[in-house]
Amino acid sequence: MKPTLYMETSVVSYLTARPATDLVMAARQLNTHQWWTEKRRNFRIPISRFVWDEAREGDAERVRQRLRILKPLPWLQLSSDSARLARALIEPGPLPTKAAEDALHVALAAVHGMHFLATWNLKHINNPAMADDLREVCRSAGFHCPVICTPEELLSV
Repeated sequence: MKPTLYMETSVVSYLTARPATDLVMAARQLNTHQWWTEKRRNFRIPISRFVWDEAREGDAERVRQRLRILKPLPWLQLSSDSARLARALIEPGPLPTKAAEDALHVALAAVHGMHFLATWNLKHINNPAMADDLREVCRSAGFHCPVICTPEELLSV
C-alpha cells in the first residue's frame, strides 16, 4: 500500500509557476518538478476543497494549469474533528489567527491519517520553530501529525 501524502497548494503553485529568476525559488521549482515527475507515483495524493479554492486564484493560465493537475486527485472531506483540530492549532496553538487555512491543511492531513504533508509554506506549516507544538496539539487531540516536508525532502522517499 502506498503512503498517503496531502499536497498543500504551494506545491502545485511551484509546479505551474513561470520560471523564477530568484535562485532559491528556481531551485524549489526544479525540485518540485523533479519530485512530481520521478516520485509522485510512490504516493496516494489527496487534496481538499481548500487546495482547490486556493488554486483557483490568480493568473488565468496558471489557474488552468493548476486545476488540470489537481482534477484527478481525490478530496479529503472537512469533518467536525478536522475543524476542531484546526481551531486548537490556532487557539491557543502555535499558529496565528491569520493562518486559519494553514491550520485546516494540517488538521485535514492529521485527521485523515496522512503519512506526509507536502508544502513550500515555510512560514506557518513547515516551520521548524512550530513543529513540536503542531505535533503536540495533534497528539493531544488524539491524532498523529503527518511528516511535514517539502517536495525536495521527498525526493529521497
